[in-house]
Amino acid sequence: MTSLILQSVKNIWQQAPHNAFTDLIAFNGALWCVFREGSDHISPDGAFRILQSSNGNQWHSVALISMPDADLRDAKFSLTPAGTLLLLGAGALHDRTQHSHQSYIWQSDDGICWSEPQPVGEPNIWLWRMTWQQKLYALGYKVGQPRFVRLYNSTDSNSFTAVSDIYSGSYANESALLFENDGTALCLLRRDPEHGLFGSSQPPYTDWHWQDSGCRIGGPQCLQLPDGRLLACVRLYDDKVRASLCWIDRQTGKLSEALSLPSGGDCSYAGMVLQGTKLYVSYYSSHETTTAIYLAVVSVPLVN
Repeated sequence: MTSLILQSVKNIWQQAPHNAFTDLIAFNGALWCVFREGSDHISPDGAFRILQSSNGNQWHSVALISMPDADLRDAKFSLTPAGTLLLLGAGALHDRTQHSHQSYIWQSDDGICWSEPQPVGEPNIWLWRMTWQQKLYALGYKVGQPRFVRLYNSTDSNSFTAVSDIYSGSYANESALLFENDGTALCLLRRDPEHGLFGSSQPPYTDWHWQDSGCRIGGPQCLQLPDGRLLACVRLYDDKVRASLCWIDRQTGKLSEALSLPSGGDCSYAGMVLQGTKLYVSYYSSHETTTAIYLAVVSVPLVN
């Protein structure tokens, strides 16, 4: 494998007591970063802060999304084929007499003005990340018993239909999902406290093959490089908790660490945007002072 080169790391936000759980997207000629602001890692006041940058260096806040009856968590971006920006997130509800969690989608034409939240999926199933393959797909995990991970799709970004339960048997939760050009679905799946899993499936994505990733992971995100290689960003737990870029061996499912980002403690949950051979990675970490949002720029030499 060619070496990844860390070009720069910048603290781009730390104004709230706790800033965490990022995602990143390229939209309208700029980079957009979303993350949760709150008073603590788990607190009732979570809101989504959205930052915009035209060059990756200077960032400014353009939106803050909150709900009076829920702690908003784990926002994820996606872009529709028509060019509408989507934001998916979960609400940990204050009133839990009926259910504890509900996923929501917001829509925007400019990244600044956002629609009202649209509840999607099923109550108490936490939709994690959206990915396009003709339809919009998302994986969700069950909050509470029984434990399972369920695949959904949508044709209108407003209503999600269950496709199949793809994993059960342990506490599987966070995931990264991508599709190869031939339609193969690939998934990097967190389990606790076991090792993560790497899975693959062919259409209609009801039968999955799982392999042990060789390590425990958190907050997974991954992308496929133009040369076909698979690169992930995860939290690693072995001798030091850290956010790291890792290669995925699609034959064995194993992860191999390629570049540890400046991080530690409460950290990880990355967004990834590749532009040419330059990879932008948003993540959060508590290794310096309070939990802060960072942007790393990494050179990714491609293989011919």
